[in-house]
Parts: sequence; C-alpha cells; structure tokens
Amino acid sequence: MPLTRRLYIVRHAKSSWDDPGLDDHERPLAPRGRHAVELMAEHLRAEAIRPALVLCSSARRTRETLAGLCLEAEAVIEPELYGASALKVLARLRRVAPAAQSVMVIGHNPAMRELVVGLAEAEGKRQRAELAALAAKFPTGAMATLCFDCPWPELRPGQARLTAFVRPRSLPRDSGLS
Repeated sequence: MPLTRRLYIVRHAKSSWDDPGLDDHERPLAPRGRHAVELMAEHLRAEAIRPALVLCSSARRTRETLAGLCLEAEAVIEPELYGASALKVLARLRRVAPAAQSVMVIGHNPAMRELVVGLAEAEGKRQRAELAALAAKFPTGAMATLCFDCPWPELRPGQARLTAFVRPRSLPRDSGLS
C-alpha cells in the first residue's frame, strides 16, 4: 500500500508597504502579518502539524513567516521560489527526497494558489466549497493541506486531495497570545 504524503502550501503572512523605497524582496511582515503568523503557529501546534521539510522562498516576508511558525523541521531557503510559477514549484517538489512524508512550501501568490488549484481534487461538498474559495482568493498567511499517495517525482495535477484550508482570520483570537 502506498504511503500517504502531506503537502502544506502556505502563502506568506501580510507584508508591510510602509517603506516604498524598499526592494520587494526585502519587505518585512506588517504587524497584522506577525499576528497572523502567531495564530497559525498555535494552529500548527494544536493540530500536531510537523512537516519533515520546509521549502521557503528567500524573500524576507517568507523567511519571517517561517521563523514565526516555530517549526522543528529542516528548512531550506530556496531563492528560486521567489517569483516562481506554480510549475516551477511543482518541479522542485518532484525533487524532494523519497523519505520525506510531509513538506511545507512557504511562498507567494499567484504560484501558491495556482499550485493548490492545479494539484487538488476535492472530495465531498465541504472540500469543493473550500477549493472554490481558495481558487477565488488565497489570502496572506493561509495554508492549504493536500494529501496524495504517490512518490514526490510522480506528483501530477489532479492527484492530491484538499483536506484543509485554514485562513488566519478563521482561527480563534483568544489563543492565549498577548
């Protein structure tokens, strides 16, 4: 029986536009983005989500999102994920080591949204509604969870099941954060 793999697709949290002279690659998280990351980190802990590997764009806002999630995983900063297309991200995922059962990608739209929409098949009414919502808008700080039963090199469009789509604004605000 094939092993089920999990893929967590995360769009970086809300970034700051306060300094118009700052290069896009160097934009930090906004206060709202930092708060969203705290909420998502609490969600990851509560749901025992522990990816074996994290692939993260080299942009400052994605690296700050990664740091705020407090993951105990091997993290690889991937410069090619900055500005990458969904196809380029998929090509990188196909090179993941076979032993990795779960991978998180932290990147940018439109690639994150397009990757999920391309890979996912929705089973059931709730998943179809989530996929439709995600296709319309993949907000900053959100995470889609996909499951599939093939090795990484064989991952193709339509092979994964969307099992969750979590937005920071849908999480409880009273998670004990100050």
